[in-house]
Amino acid sequence: MSAPAQGIQTTLGSPTAESVIFFLIVVAATLVITYWAAKKTKTTKEFYAAGRSVSAFQNGLALAGDYMSAASFLGIAGMVSLKGYDGMIYAVGWLVGWPALMFLLAEPLRNLGKFTFADVVAYRLKQGPVRIAAAVGGILTVLFYTIAQMVGSGSLIKLMFGLPYEVAEIIVGSIMLAYVLFGGMLATTWVQIIKAVLLLGGVTFLTILVLSKFAFNPGELYIAISQKYGQVALEPGGLVTNPLDAFSLGLALMFGLLGLPHILQRFFTVPDAKAARTSVLYATGFIGYFYIIIPIVGFGAAALVGRDIISKIDKGGNMAAPLLAEFLGGTPFLGFIAAVAFATILAVVAGLTLAAASAISHDIYVHVIKGGKANEQEEVRASKIATLIFGIVAVAFGILFKGQNVAFMVGLAFAIACSANFPALMLSIFWKKFTTQGAVWSILTGAFLAVGLIIISPTVWVDVLKYPKETVLFPLKNPAVVSMTAAFIVGIVVSLMTKDEEAEKKYEEQTVRSYLGIGAE
Repeated sequence: MSAPAQGIQTTLGSPTAESVIFFLIVVAATLVITYWAAKKTKTTKEFYAAGRSVSAFQNGLALAGDYMSAASFLGIAGMVSLKGYDGMIYAVGWLVGWPALMFLLAEPLRNLGKFTFADVVAYRLKQGPVRIAAAVGGILTVLFYTIAQMVGSGSLIKLMFGLPYEVAEIIVGSIMLAYVLFGGMLATTWVQIIKAVLLLGGVTFLTILVLSKFAFNPGELYIAISQKYGQVALEPGGLVTNPLDAFSLGLALMFGLLGLPHILQRFFTVPDAKAARTSVLYATGFIGYFYIIIPIVGFGAAALVGRDIISKIDKGGNMAAPLLAEFLGGTPFLGFIAAVAFATILAVVAGLTLAAASAISHDIYVHVIKGGKANEQEEVRASKIATLIFGIVAVAFGILFKGQNVAFMVGLAFAIACSANFPALMLSIFWKKFTTQGAVWSILTGAFLAVGLIIISPTVWVDVLKYPKETVLFPLKNPAVVSMTAAFIVGIVVSLMTKDEEAEKKYEEQTVRSYLGIGAE
């Protein structure tokens, strides 16, 4: 068994040749893909949905690439290293939603939708009000998710190249905008596929190196953790001490997946519903494997690098995996892992930005402002303007939320997704009496209640705004149990109070199409 590192030296914070070379290779490769994709991206179908030409296996890898974000890689590894056992709550929670997505939503989404999840919610309801509400819920979700990725990228590049955090944010924003503005969904898909392969390969190798220090016996690793930090590091309670908080977080992580616009949007890139289902099966396998091994990386960092050094380099713990890579494989492996982490962030932010741009241009501009009468060129131009605006906002928020743990912040995005988007999506597909007013009030209640409760919870009130703990107005760190329940109740009650006969008539047609795919694009 290996002894923990004493007085470990790290090159994080000053650029090395290896880091710069790997970083430039990743950026160059992805920009070449963008150039290739740009030549194939002319129509709205190509810009939003890669021409529906992505195979099930490719989409499975891209889904995994879209989902295994900086929060998964940097955030969970950091959280496990600093908080112990409870850091794994996120790994388990983020995985369990995938079977529900496969059996409940993959097929109806592909058969009913065109470019955004709002297409599905609004299928039999009045377009204008539903699309405005769905765009609000979608953009709020995507914005919180993007903030976490931007914080991770800023921390990473700042430490890799010794650049100021703010400059790092602008670099990430600029490269991400190039992907989306020029290559659309096709470029984003291939960046996600390459990133998924690199990430799975890099983390697998890192796990093997960790286990080699403990005779390939995870038990030895846990003994080392117990000896160094006490048995408490291997027991629940390091992060979540309130059972209701744990339940609320679990709800957010499981059902939030079923309301994430950038994940749901991926189902419109495959040719048919069978490919949509199969792609979720592939994605679940890749993601499950990743979440099984990432806690070993976190515990390995705690045992070999040490919590003091990890929290000294980055107080959120986000640099635990790169520090461990440097300890085990030297600066070349650190350079590779950092480049992979950067590719991870770029791929996810590109997907998020595309989802936000789609909501603004497809749902608001085309269907609300233009009444569904915009031509292809107008829609693509509107989506590119929306992309630019969202990219600037993302950079600004990334700078504002400097220093937060990224896994923790993505948990909040999931709370908004499961409150704003998931209830309306489920009710519109599976409940005949769901009405336009029910959808609008369900989405707005879930979105604003989740955001409002997050602001007055310890997460923002104490950790970000620095108010005293005694003044907290809402005790739970994650509001999903309250906000998601409220969204369902409001959606049901308002629908029962506002009968919509036309929506009920269209329900049979919607059900036939959702199961058989007749008329699906």
